[in-house]
Amino acid sequence: MILKNLPYEWLIGLRYTRAGRRTGRNGFISFISFISLAGIALGVAALIIVLSVMNGFQKEVTDRMLSVLAHVEVFEPEGGLPDWRAAAQQAFRHPEVRGAAPFVETQAMLQHGAEALRPAVVRGVLPSEEPQVSDVAGRIRYGSFDALQPGEFRIVLGIDLARALQVGVGDKVTMMLAQGTVTPAGVVPRMRAFTVAGVFQAGHQEFDAGMAFIHIEDAQRMLRLSSPAGLRLKLADMHRAPQVAEELKKLMGGQLEVRDWSKLNANWFAAVQTEKRMMFIVLALIVAVAAFNLVSTLVMTVTDKQADIAILRTLGASPASIMKIFVIQGGIAGVMGAAAGVAGGVLVAQNIDVIVPFIERVLGIQFLSRDIYYISTVPSDMRWPDVIRIGIVSVILAFAATIYPSWWAARVKPAEALRYE
Repeated sequence: MILKNLPYEWLIGLRYTRAGRRTGRNGFISFISFISLAGIALGVAALIIVLSVMNGFQKEVTDRMLSVLAHVEVFEPEGGLPDWRAAAQQAFRHPEVRGAAPFVETQAMLQHGAEALRPAVVRGVLPSEEPQVSDVAGRIRYGSFDALQPGEFRIVLGIDLARALQVGVGDKVTMMLAQGTVTPAGVVPRMRAFTVAGVFQAGHQEFDAGMAFIHIEDAQRMLRLSSPAGLRLKLADMHRAPQVAEELKKLMGGQLEVRDWSKLNANWFAAVQTEKRMMFIVLALIVAVAAFNLVSTLVMTVTDKQADIAILRTLGASPASIMKIFVIQGGIAGVMGAAAGVAGGVLVAQNIDVIVPFIERVLGIQFLSRDIYYISTVPSDMRWPDVIRIGIVSVILAFAATIYPSWWAARVKPAEALRYE
């Protein structure tokens, strides 16, 4: 009943789309149409799956980075924060702030023995407060984070840094700071022996190979500071860190510097975004190739249906109506292909944690070896805005592919088309 109420252009377009049930030339045209539809579906599904996996890796790496980094850092470039607890209470006035802890940070060289020498970012923290803003204490592989006690001069190293220095819990490392002490013999670097109290593994190469933690009071003594350099804050929603950082800057006064975690790793995030855009363009071209296969399908259909077109024109159909028939035929194929691709891509992206292990078991391989990669499973983070954008782009490309064949069909002259019929 619904089909009977449709305009005749829709009825004919739908009939041409289903014309492949017959054999011969019509069946061949329908086969080519099916290949075009399948190509669109595979391209759309591949695009959704690849972007979901890339989002998953980005989310995994970000989570590991934020196990060490704070969401927001507030610091005084000149004099530090003598009353950091008052500054923390001021920060807690913002509803997004969930935790605060003081810190001191500096660059140093760590040495063990005569040859093992490595650069590191040394962060002075308060062990009792640090769990409010990071998960370093939960990432300890050996030793204890709570062993960092004031005046004991103990240090917690990243796992790759500890391996490079060839040290374990209980060993001694020498910390050398660029800030030197002036003596009659010249400027001598500040040096101090620290005992390794623990080893952490964040799962991120930059931190595992180049970061160390000491007690904040020991850091202040080494740097000759009277107070912490600033505060590290944890937010309810890390994705709102840039907006919250701007609001905190106004809330806590203009003299304080406020920076969020995305600015601390701006180069990495810029590289990831560029990579995602390029991947989207490359895979969208695959979808475009499949969509423009509809051109050949519609051109063959127009050639096959010239007699039908001539009869319709003789009965009073306008060129616009003829054009609409083939736009509908190609558009239906494009929409069906995009819908099938979206359904398949979403299904795979949401179950990739089951599909990939199954493939690994069947083939007897492991895509991400535990001995090489920190992330040994293929993560997936499907985002509906990406899915919607991919579906819209594929449908637009499919409709664009129908323009030339439909325009050609509208130009068919009835007399010439019926001459040899």
